[in-house]
Amino acid sequence: MLWIGTSGWQYDDWRGRFYPERSPARLWLSHYAAAFRTVELNSSFYRLPAGDTFAAWARDTPADFVFATKASRYLSHMKRLRDPEQPVARLLAAARRLGAKLGPVLVQLPATMACDPDRLAHLLAVWPDDHRLALELRHPSWFTADTYAALRRHDVALCFTDVDGRPQGPLERTADWGYVRLHRGTAAPRPCYGDGALSSWIVRISQLYADRRDVFVFFNNDPRACAVANAARFGRLADTAGRHRTRTPEARDVTPG
Repeated sequence: MLWIGTSGWQYDDWRGRFYPERSPARLWLSHYAAAFRTVELNSSFYRLPAGDTFAAWARDTPADFVFATKASRYLSHMKRLRDPEQPVARLLAAARRLGAKLGPVLVQLPATMACDPDRLAHLLAVWPDDHRLALELRHPSWFTADTYAALRRHDVALCFTDVDGRPQGPLERTADWGYVRLHRGTAAPRPCYGDGALSSWIVRISQLYADRRDVFVFFNNDPRACAVANAARFGRLADTAGRHRTRTPEARDVTPG
C-alpha cells in the first residue's frame, strides 16, 4: 500500500487553495482527513504535544486514519541520540493516545551529526518492537553497510528524501516497509514538483518495493499548497502504475499557486 499525505496540515496559505476560504482552523484536520488517510505530524519536532492533544486528533479523524509522528528535536538535535530512554518514553507515552491511529515515528538527525554507531545501537535497543521507526540520516558518513545492517536487524526504515527532484542519499531498503519525504520541487509554482519528478519516485518505489509492502510518502513542500496538489497528482500517477494507494483529493479540489 502507498500511504500518501503531507507533512502537517496547519498552513494558512492552504486557505482558499485547499481549505474553504472561511473555514476556521479548528476544522482543518477534519477537512484534511476526509481527503487523505495519513499525515505526518511535524509540529511535534518543535514541541511535543500533550497526550490530550493526540487524543483529540484521534477523535477528529476517521477510523482508518494514520498519523506518522516526527520525534522531538530534543532527542535528535539536542541530545543527538545520547541517553534516548527518557525522550523516547515521553514521546510514546503521549503519541500512544492516538491508539490504533499511531503509525510510524520519524527521527530526523541533524545534517552536522556524523555517524555514531554506539548511539544508533542504543536508540535501536531502546525502541519498542511494536512501533515502526524511520530514520532520516543526512550526514554522508552514515551511509555504510554497517548502518544498513543495524537498521535491518530492527526493521527500521532508512528514510528516503528528495530536494529539487533529486534523492539526497542512497536508496537502500532496510525494512519490510518504506518512508519517503519530498521536501522541495522545481516546477512552477515553486516549490511544486512536476510530473517527471513524481513519476521517477513511482518508478523507484515500484523497483524497491515490488512486493507492495507499505510505503509512506509525505510531501513537505507546503507553500502555495504545493504539497496537497502534488500528493493528489502522485496518487493519480500511482493509479496509472497499478499501485494500490490511500485516498487523495481530486485535482479540482486543490488550487496551488
